[in-house]
Amino acid sequence: MEGNEKERVFSVPVKAGKRTYFFDVRKTKKGELYLNITESKKIFNDNNGTFYFDKHTIFLFEEDFEKFMKGFNAVMQCVETGVIPEIEPIDHPKTNDISEFEKEFDSYE
Repeated sequence: MEGNEKERVFSVPVKAGKRTYFFDVRKTKKGELYLNITESKKIFNDNNGTFYFDKHTIFLFEEDFEKFMKGFNAVMQCVETGVIPEIEPIDHPKTNDISEFEKEFDSYE
């Protein structure tokens, strides 16, 4: 391991058109597992005629796996069936009002 590089336990790359998604299970210095999800897209720079990779990463920690999967499974059910599932709000600390949650989320974009 070099510098801040956390120990990689398992990795799965998924190529999807111009994008590649990397699902990396890593271990913290304390030995706790977390999921590192990276989207990488190759982009052409018109200004200098070179390519570069635009990357976006999220870190999902073990204590949040169950909540993440609940939300992910709900949206996948909607995508696959076209039916919006009835679910309880998933443990948002500030509010159970989804519209308030969306306003808060929009402020990060």
